[in-house]
Amino acid sequence: MNVCCLDVEGVLLPEIWIAVSKKTGIAELKLTTRDIPDYDALMKRRIAILREHKIRLSQIQRIIAAMKPLSGAKAFLDKLRQSEQVFLLSDTYYEFAMPLMQKLGQPVLFCNTLEINSKGYITGYVMRQQNGKEKSVRALKDLNFTVRAVGDSYNDITMLQSADEGILFNPPPNIIKEFPEFQIAKNYQALLKILT
Repeated sequence: MNVCCLDVEGVLLPEIWIAVSKKTGIAELKLTTRDIPDYDALMKRRIAILREHKIRLSQIQRIIAAMKPLSGAKAFLDKLRQSEQVFLLSDTYYEFAMPLMQKLGQPVLFCNTLEINSKGYITGYVMRQQNGKEKSVRALKDLNFTVRAVGDSYNDITMLQSADEGILFNPPPNIIKEFPEFQIAKNYQALLKILT
């Protein structure tokens, strides 16, 4: 039995932090794991910037509520789910992602949670587990599933390496250059062709 594990931002959804950067005018918030491989350093930086600019979780959630999946993402996901089980593996947070999951038809999502203080500011984050994407793929393989994984950023690489087949979806040139071993799909049609 095949299962497919998909990263979320950059594969099905626009990058949430880039949307927050555009709406707030804070350029530094547009940095993602495509730019900075160290996720912990990236998140600590983001949290400090939010605090410095007095931006609460509720303000970010309003920005996210106005976002839509990438063009064609829901149709792609619906088509893929007709042929196999699909798990979304993300380093995002339930506090961010749940409204967007409704727009994708409520797929299974494994992600993380935020720590929020009494004034509504993000003070930290709790990873479901370290290397959660990779460990999820390994656990599915231990259950005798054949696992294919799709991602676009540095934080997806160990997931892709652990899968039976790893595919980069519309990755930036630096990732293509560093990881030439993976197949590349530039759009959903090409990705479906590889997966189905």
